Amino acid sequence: MLLTGAQILIQSLLDQEVDTLFGYPGGAVLNIYDELYRRRDELRHILVSHEQGAAHAADGYARSTGKTGVALATSGPGATNLVTGIATAHHDSVPLVAITGNVTLDLIGRDSFQEVDIVSITNPIVKHNFFVTSAEELSETIRQAFEIANSGRKGPVLVDIPKDITAAKAEFIPAPHFTVRPNPSPDESSLEAAARRIDAAKRPLIYCGGGVTFSGAAAALGAFAEQIQAPVVSRMMGLGSISAKSPLNLGLVGMHGAPAANMAVGACDLLITVGARFSDRVAGNRGGFAANAGIIHIDIDRAELSKNVRSDLSIVGDAGVCLTELQKRVQKADHSGWLAETDGFCRSRALPDTKSPKSAINPREVITTVGELAPKDAIVVTDVGQHQMYVAQYYPFTAPRTFLSSCGLGTMGYGMGAANGAAVGNPGRRVVLFTGDGSFHMNLAELAVAVSQNLKILVIIMNNSVLGMVHQWQKLFYNGRYSSTELDRKTDYVKLAEAFGARGLRLTRSKDIRAVIADALSTDGPCVIDCQIPPSERVFPIIPPGGGTEDMIYGEGE
Repeated sequence: MLLTGAQILIQSLLDQEVDTLFGYPGGAVLNIYDELYRRRDELRHILVSHEQGAAHAADGYARSTGKTGVALATSGPGATNLVTGIATAHHDSVPLVAITGNVTLDLIGRDSFQEVDIVSITNPIVKHNFFVTSAEELSETIRQAFEIANSGRKGPVLVDIPKDITAAKAEFIPAPHFTVRPNPSPDESSLEAAARRIDAAKRPLIYCGGGVTFSGAAAALGAFAEQIQAPVVSRMMGLGSISAKSPLNLGLVGMHGAPAANMAVGACDLLITVGARFSDRVAGNRGGFAANAGIIHIDIDRAELSKNVRSDLSIVGDAGVCLTELQKRVQKADHSGWLAETDGFCRSRALPDTKSPKSAINPREVITTVGELAPKDAIVVTDVGQHQMYVAQYYPFTAPRTFLSSCGLGTMGYGMGAANGAAVGNPGRRVVLFTGDGSFHMNLAELAVAVSQNLKILVIIMNNSVLGMVHQWQKLFYNGRYSSTELDRKTDYVKLAEAFGARGLRLTRSKDIRAVIADALSTDGPCVIDCQIPPSERVFPIIPPGGGTEDMIYGEGE
């Protein structure tokens, strides 16, 4: 059967069970969009406001559904606008396929209009990329892209297609649905050695990251933790892998982690790390991190083992498989004394109170109130900054894939696009985006997508008129020299929301928090709350860069 390259591309996406893609048209992808028009009843295309929004939407779709996100952009600036979203997915191991158009083959390398070497640009931030030179190779290339994105440590793949390839005709040979490449089986001797160390431990602690979420290992983690009676600390990517209601959950670990979580790292004698990579936001002082403990590190990516913090015993493999195999080999333990000790950490150094004696709004109370009133299956998205840390500290996550945030790259402007992707991928479920006025300004045009698609998204803007996190660092570490972080913007977010076609609400008094949030959550379509908080609000505790638990700052003046 002779088909054009564009027809082969769209059929190949359908063959890989793609039902939705996010994109923005342009000259180099007109043939693709023409075929999308013909197949519009089979493949849903969500028109974004900006290509960065397409990448973030595909990312949010992938994180929340477990499927592969797909983004489509034209050549030149369309392709480069995807780069930040691709890098975001790369840092956080999100399966994403980015498809870009390019100029025709005879114009490649001639500095043609809207030409850019997107393959070279994205080399450091993808698992693999393809430059397609014939229509015949399209079907197999798309299959390989999905296989690579989903095998082992997940991540983004880019496919760049010149315009003449989408017009050329070729014999279409369907490629089968991709299959995930087999993961390495955990080494038997390493499992046995790990089991012996776990049985011998008196104060074991589990540290989980995004590998637990993306491997679907939450149930295995919970069963393993119960069997060895070990408390669990989580990095942001691991939030929801163990319920906030579990007595074993000590919460967020790291720079802005719960004091009890960080204190437990310092006091444990064995740290069992699963699907986490000891980033600088966890192990600021790498040499002093978990200094009193032996470290077992479980990860699908061999390159992460002993990269940041040296482990005493490493196991390469899928998180769920490794935890299940370990559970078979370890004895049921009684660590009630250790659990009582970590419970004492929680009581002695609790997170700051959510209530404020003043009329000013406490952002922590806003977050906990949303946690009380929102549906239990709500998907929570954040941008990057103080509000992100407040949510990680206080929101009561009970299930995996309900917290979406740019955790590795720290991409301001991520939230609105990701919220759109999550809402598209999970119709009927409530999506809540917590953002800051600085982050929201970066990609607020994506609110138009939420309106045009009538998505069930509540946007809560923590509006403090400053770039909160950088402002806080300037206060703590730069003697209050607030250089370019005090925003002089007059944006009326209620009017802005209404101009886009969304509902807008304003929250200015503490006593109105519950009523305004309940009202907003009753809205079927997109709703924006301008939540006005004082610029003096700070995220505590904080471990200064390069510091350890002993350097933790618990509040102003310490």
